[in-house]
Formats: sequence, structure tokens, C-alpha cells
Amino acid sequence: MENVFKFIFESRRAFIKLIEELSLEQLNEVPAGFNNSIIWNFGHIVVSTQTLSYTRTGIKEGVSWVKYVDAYAKGTKPTYFVEQAEVDELKALALSTIEDIENDYKEGVFDIITAYDTATYGATMNNIEDVLTTSIGHDNLHFGYAVAQKRIINNQ
Repeated sequence: MENVFKFIFESRRAFIKLIEELSLEQLNEVPAGFNNSIIWNFGHIVVSTQTLSYTRTGIKEGVSWVKYVDAYAKGTKPTYFVEQAEVDELKALALSTIEDIENDYKEGVFDIITAYDTATYGATMNNIEDVLTTSIGHDNLHFGYAVAQKRIINNQ
């Protein structure tokens, strides 16, 4: 699992680098053909990994403990202009929440979970290793959307 966590951190740092190359206006823009923005895609991976790792597995109840869940959960769309303070906090959360998951993994918090099927991939998550491996794919799916959106925004 050490390599899995290493890859998650590297992927999130790449996403953060992409975000840092853009203005707030660019981060908030919803390009033609999309229903969300680059910052929405980033916020979405931040909240999703937490909810998939803790709530869907039965480790924690509900999602109210997840910061920004109402703005970035599955099925949401951008409804407000995201200011720099929120961008900065999302960047910090992108890494700190994975640190928390890694620490809880090492502490055995996820030794027994409730299995569930993912909506995005239809795959059954039988253990935290399945959840985190699938989260990598999910993170990179949204990173890919953000890269495509950046190309559109930069070529206008």
C-alpha cells in the first residue's frame, strides 16, 4: 500500500500544479461542452475520497463532517465563484486528507469495512485497498477532465 499512497500523493500534486498555473477566473470557468469547472473537478476528488473511504465503508456516519461536501459531492455543479481562500484550503485538504487516510490505514481503522458498489465504475469495494485503488482511477479521471478544460480555456 505504500506505493498506492505514494501514487495518490503524486497525482494530487500534479493536479495542484495544474491549478496553480491558472487564474481564479480560469479555475471557475465552465467551458463549452462541460457542466463543471476545473476547481469543481478538484474539489470533487477531495470530498469523494473521504466519503468513499469513511462513509461508504461504514467507518463514519453521514457526510456532514466532510468540508465542502455540499459544493463538490457527486451530482453537484458549480453554483458560486470559488475564491482564492477556498482554492488554497482545497489544495491543503487534497494532501492532508490522504495523510489522514494513510495514518488510519496504518492504525487498522479500515481492517473491517462494509462492502459497497461504486456508482461510477460499478465495482464492488470489499476492502480499503479496493477503495483506494479505485480512488486513484477516479482522481485521474477528473484530472483528465481538468486538463481538457485547461486546453479549451487557454485556446479561447
